[in-house]
Amino acid sequence: LQSHEEDDRKVRRREKNRVAAQRSRKKQTQKADKLHEEYESLEQENTSLKREIGKLTDEMKHLSEVLKDHEKICPLLHCTMNFVTLPRPDALAGCLPR
Repeated sequence: LQSHEEDDRKVRRREKNRVAAQRSRKKQTQKADKLHEEYESLEQENTSLKREIGKLTDEMKHLSEVLKDHEKICPLLHCTMNFVTLPRPDALAGCLPR
């Protein structure tokens, strides 16, 4: 009778452990799935940001070229007074070609 009760206890304990292990595996699987989804989302965001950086880099190159071209012909950039803040608008008139 005592041996039979011990066997029952062992069976119940094994079943309890089996259910707990199953629950733990399910929880780990869900955690891994969630991490994988986060990873995929971050990869997509990273790709999108790299594309945006590429576009902005191209735009910066273009604008730098436009600025360089403009600097060649802009008379105000060749005037030393350009770097001084002046309250009078007619002060810059001295820098313009006549």
